[in-house]
Amino acid sequence: MRVLIVASGNGGGMAPFVEEQAEALRKAGVEVRLFLVEGHGVMGYLRNLTRLKDDLNTTLTHLIHCHYGLCGLLATLQHRVPVVTTYHGSDVNDPKVLPFSRLAARRSRFNIFVSTRLASRCGASRSRSAVLPCGVDTSLFRPISRAEARLQLGLDPSARYVLFAGAFANAVKNAPLAKAAVALLPGVKLLELSGYSRREVALLMNAADVLLMTSHSEGSPQVVKEALACAQPVVSVSVGDVPLLLDGVEGCHVVARDPQVIASALVRAMATGRTNGPGRVAALELDNAQVAQKLLSIYKNILAPK
Repeated sequence: MRVLIVASGNGGGMAPFVEEQAEALRKAGVEVRLFLVEGHGVMGYLRNLTRLKDDLNTTLTHLIHCHYGLCGLLATLQHRVPVVTTYHGSDVNDPKVLPFSRLAARRSRFNIFVSTRLASRCGASRSRSAVLPCGVDTSLFRPISRAEARLQLGLDPSARYVLFAGAFANAVKNAPLAKAAVALLPGVKLLELSGYSRREVALLMNAADVLLMTSHSEGSPQVVKEALACAQPVVSVSVGDVPLLLDGVEGCHVVARDPQVIASALVRAMATGRTNGPGRVAALELDNAQVAQKLLSIYKNILAPK
């Protein structure tokens, strides 16, 4: 089976979780190629149509799997190859993009939503859609000694660190709320999750005392799943599928968007130490290899003779 993965390349390359899903599909026996979309906004995406058609004319492709609604819309403008589109969050939560994602959902052969909330908002046909979060590379994101992780990163072995779930400059992540909460905790340092390699992110997950998410909107945030895989406590506002992810995980808290409430939860989480997060990841079948098998089943169903 030959699958073309279509995703944005505007950030200097494909998103890590898309690359890792593609690699898991390769390990499952799928021949995967990557197509990076270049450009911003609806017209910026659609300008890639000629290049996409040229690619399909020169290389045998059985199925296209798009990540992000505008990529799905782009791919459905060709009619030779069936399209599967995965919606990750901003493509549904952003009111300006939502109409185009809904159009992509109508035109795609099958739609995948990383959370139930996204599926309900997009309004795709239930017979042609499924909820399937992206998986985690549990060979990389796994518990290791906090002392060892801090040593490798050059962090103070005796300090208390809160890891913020994103870049401070990303307005959707709502850094001001996180900073206001941590400011109430003397001596606690807030670390920005930006500019690190995947290996360094895994080390940070183990080095910090707790992960904090204060986002305005999310789909199924990878950073939370990765923290769980590392047995890291998580404090988060109710966003995306986070309440489901954290359900039953000791030391994790879903809280109101209030600095004092968040600060109190951070103190409790930091006192917990390690959590049973890896067990939750296993229970939800969020290992990349498991997700790849589910995708393979979807692909085979689409390509099966009717």
